[in-house]
Amino acid sequence: MKRKLITSFICVAILTACSNQDKKEGNTTVNKTIQLQADEVQLSAEQVKNAGIAIGKPESKGMHSAVNVNGVVDVPPENIFSVSIPMGGYINKMMLIPGMQVKKGAVLATAEDQEYIQLQQDYLTAKNKLKFSETDYNRQKALNQTKATSDKVFQVTESEFNHQKIQVKSLAEKLRFIGINPAMLTENNISKSIKIYAPISGYVTKVNVNTGKYVNPTDILFEVISPGALHVSLTVFEGDAANLKIGQQIVCSTTANPDKKYFAKIHLITPSIENDRTTSVHCDLENADRKLLPGTFLNASIALNHENVQAVPEEAIVKWENKFYVFADKGSNHYKMITVEPGVTMNGFTEVKTKITAENIVVKNAYAVLMKMKNGGEEGE
Repeated sequence: MKRKLITSFICVAILTACSNQDKKEGNTTVNKTIQLQADEVQLSAEQVKNAGIAIGKPESKGMHSAVNVNGVVDVPPENIFSVSIPMGGYINKMMLIPGMQVKKGAVLATAEDQEYIQLQQDYLTAKNKLKFSETDYNRQKALNQTKATSDKVFQVTESEFNHQKIQVKSLAEKLRFIGINPAMLTENNISKSIKIYAPISGYVTKVNVNTGKYVNPTDILFEVISPGALHVSLTVFEGDAANLKIGQQIVCSTTANPDKKYFAKIHLITPSIENDRTTSVHCDLENADRKLLPGTFLNASIALNHENVQAVPEEAIVKWENKFYVFADKGSNHYKMITVEPGVTMNGFTEVKTKITAENIVVKNAYAVLMKMKNGGEEGE
């Protein structure tokens, strides 16, 4: 604003000097200005050149209004993984700190306990018994077919065999649950420890244990988030929420680095208004990076009502006595002031809601023309 005022004063000085020179040389420009209408002005070619006045056409621009809101970087619940241990045990080894990047399947820690040994022992014992039960079942089945043994004896043998199959399958699933492959387990590789693996690729955000600590199945050991799943949670006031819709573009920036722009699209609008007359809007981030952490505060602008409108450069619009104007070019440095209603301003252009019928207008240093018009009017009175 200060630069515009300084530019305007310089232009006024140039035009005033030129006007005084015209008077001294008997130029007819002043007399011609006095004969014009109150909303018109005539400049000399030298005045136009010295003031840097430029002529152009109104343009059709894709523009939109915007709502400025605040929000935070968030992670959907389905992309936050809390890592726990299936069976209680002592943490034997762990080298994690918050912020570390891990890949899916990487070992986060190891735990040990006597229960792990007992479970493996039970499985191998049940598996061994199953072999005996299967052999006995096949033998009793053959004898029963020849009626060498009673149906009752065969039924007891069959029941024992089925029970043992269930026992082995149940114990096998328990082993898989704690990360031990039952197919690879033998009496030679029974282990007192189990490994805790990363469920996804991402970043460790919480570490709640340390080496030597006993943990229960209900304890949360680590928290891992998927970095590709970051989104933006915005707080929007009730009056603005009515103008939002799925798919609208969001431009965000952090307070730490306002020049870095992050882009997102509205994914979900919470269909309720809280007691503070706001609602939550969830947006998918399109260009998240490692510098953008969950919980980071964001300033955001939501684009509304995108459409093509008639627009002019910001410098083309002047304000006088609480009204806005542009100057139509009538030819031969003759300009006419036209009332307009400005709208949204974007990227150096301002929407003009009042349609401009003039083919050419002043698009640069329009304030210089305004000052010449008002100064010229006062001189002619």
